[in-house]
Amino acid sequence: MALTPSTMLALGTPLPDFTLADVTTGRPLSPATFADCPALLVMFICRHCPYVKHVQRELTALANEYVAKGVGVLAISSNDAATYPEDAPESLKAMAQELGFQFPYAYDETQEVAKAFQAACTPDFFVYDRTRKLVYRGQMDDSRPGNGLPVTGQDLRRALDAVLAGEPPLDGQKPSVGCNIKWRPGNAPSYA
Repeated sequence: MALTPSTMLALGTPLPDFTLADVTTGRPLSPATFADCPALLVMFICRHCPYVKHVQRELTALANEYVAKGVGVLAISSNDAATYPEDAPESLKAMAQELGFQFPYAYDETQEVAKAFQAACTPDFFVYDRTRKLVYRGQMDDSRPGNGLPVTGQDLRRALDAVLAGEPPLDGQKPSVGCNIKWRPGNAPSYA
């Protein structure tokens, strides 16, 4: 399988507007949902991707830990469910329940939200500060399937800790790498 890196969107980019529904509750989600949070982590994940499967346990633990610290966390799947039925909303709901997500998980059926974030791969991570400016985008850590490195979440943890401490964005941010977002035929953006 071909590896796709993050687009590494410019730091300082404002949080895009979006409206999606939580696959577990049906509750509508938008930036306003997270208005009181000191930071917001948006991650593009899915169920079938081996790169997501490789990190999903630590990712869940990390996200749940930061939700308890007041951070807003939103997982989004934008894959074409017609081609990848394992990434359809009911399957995503089961994934969230099986892993114990304490944060919402949304399905981006039109793929317009992924385009607004310039999300390219799964997993792909975006951290926004209180003013909802992008302060981190990139990898969770250096672990990849088969490279023997432990999944620690250290890069994402450092970014979230910096935001919570009111510190500037981290230097040396590395792109995330994973499977490309599975665009519907004819719907891939120019950056894909």
